[in-house]
Amino acid sequence: MSSAALMDKIKALKKRPLSGLKVVCYYGCLLVRPPKVTGAKNYENPEEMDRLMTLLGAEAIPWSYKTDCCGGSLVLTRTDIVRHLTQKLFDQALQAGAEAIVVACPLCQSNLDTRQEEISRASGKKYDLPVLYFTELVGWAIGHRDAGKWFKKHFVNPMKLFTSHGLA
Repeated sequence: MSSAALMDKIKALKKRPLSGLKVVCYYGCLLVRPPKVTGAKNYENPEEMDRLMTLLGAEAIPWSYKTDCCGGSLVLTRTDIVRHLTQKLFDQALQAGAEAIVVACPLCQSNLDTRQEEISRASGKKYDLPVLYFTELVGWAIGHRDAGKWFKKHFVNPMKLFTSHGLA
């Protein structure tokens, strides 16, 4: 199925638009690289998740950090570097006006979701950004019966944010 056909199918299934939700899409450094392997045409500024979030009714905020590294490969050996890289991503997402970060990569999701409390303590700034898989948001928007089932397993539960926008 082509990307356009898949988007049309999702659009037809949409029951709960993500209206008012402001997100940045984070592709990380591996999802679209190396382009010879991934086939990505626009690997410095990918837009597939951005288009999907817009289709679902969210506001996909442009930002310059969508393919920066979160330090995933250093998570066990150099946590100091990982903290620095992830804090930069949180700061830039917040500066862009994001209320949540949307990801595809499990390592990026885990790295960003699990580090916020630690970085908050170390920096004195409060970070509380839900980090969601794009598939979770598709499931929510199309009204899948199990959508949201795993939200409580996130370190930052998005239900407070969803409720504030009338999405829950």
